[in-house]
Amino acid sequence: MHLHITQGRPLPLGPRLDEHGCNFALFSRNAAGVTLLLFTPAEAPEPTAIIVLDPVLHRTGDVWHLYVHGIAAGTGYAYRVEGPCSPAEGMRFDPRPVLVDPWAQALHGVPDWDFAAARCACDSAETPADPIPRTARGVLIDQTFDWADDRRPRRPWSETILYETHVRGLTRHPSSQVDHPGTYLGLIEKIPYLRELGITAVELLPVQSFSPNELLRHNPITGEPLHNYWGYSPVAFFAPHAPYAVSPAPGAADAEFKTMVRALHAAGIEVILDVVFNHSAEGDETGPTLSFRGFENGIYYLLDPGDRRRYLNFSGCGNTVNCNHPVVRDLILDCVRYWATEMRVDGFRFDLASVLGRDGAGNILTNPPLLEHIA
Repeated sequence: MHLHITQGRPLPLGPRLDEHGCNFALFSRNAAGVTLLLFTPAEAPEPTAIIVLDPVLHRTGDVWHLYVHGIAAGTGYAYRVEGPCSPAEGMRFDPRPVLVDPWAQALHGVPDWDFAAARCACDSAETPADPIPRTARGVLIDQTFDWADDRRPRRPWSETILYETHVRGLTRHPSSQVDHPGTYLGLIEKIPYLRELGITAVELLPVQSFSPNELLRHNPITGEPLHNYWGYSPVAFFAPHAPYAVSPAPGAADAEFKTMVRALHAAGIEVILDVVFNHSAEGDETGPTLSFRGFENGIYYLLDPGDRRRYLNFSGCGNTVNCNHPVVRDLILDCVRYWATEMRVDGFRFDLASVLGRDGAGNILTNPPLLEHIA
């Protein structure tokens, strides 16, 4: 696959698709090399293009960037990053895992993630099978959507009646009597029921793309594998969870989520998201390298100052996101802004928000920059 590659620009971070192609930009201060994998179409079992970035031409400060001409929505992409494999210094670079872009707006392949294929070589001498067919990749999406005459309800808090619900759980059971059980579109079918209850706002449990395989456990009676149901195990903060879409097409969750928001707004119901920025699905030092850990472990996470191989675990989930580092803070602010403007949600509930007020050593800040910016 022949592609025309140019230098691109370092900002904004993430993918930026236009009519000519796409600009890719990612942050990694200590990386020695970055490779972009492209999949056309996104479902392709192997990369259709492998682009090794030039550390002189395609790097500005701590940001690696390039522009790929001629690609369009529906293209899948992921990264491989080389650098020091030195856990004692807090660095866990490994060229084998296929990494999800922290700024990815859609993912493909979530249900089939295989954590064994994403183990960091820093902690294992084993050479796993090729991880590409068994790991997720980002998807470039066309943000065009017909919002019609959508208006935010903007109901005063004094008149708000919140209904906390789970996108899959609300309609998954046959008793819900919907055509699209367990999906964004299935939730639309329950709007008459919500209105009958007098609900003015739904608070959705996590819909950011998450790992269903965080806890590899089995039903003790049937032996059936058990999966993470609640969603408090995010990998891609910007991407709506793809299995909640009716269509299996890569990127379909974006349009279906927006369709749900538009329908709820038309019924006078606001949409509030339960968002998780305090930790990720990568877990502790024994967990998989899916995204942040492979790009810049010591910046995205709080590490134990006495042993930088290990993580400070204020979340109780194995790791803690370094929320007030300038790069991570900007990631979270960009994400909140994206969900509010592009996806048109009306508000947020921040899971374990105390983590958003900690400094790089885990101490509570008097005036946390992230929380001040959000406020």
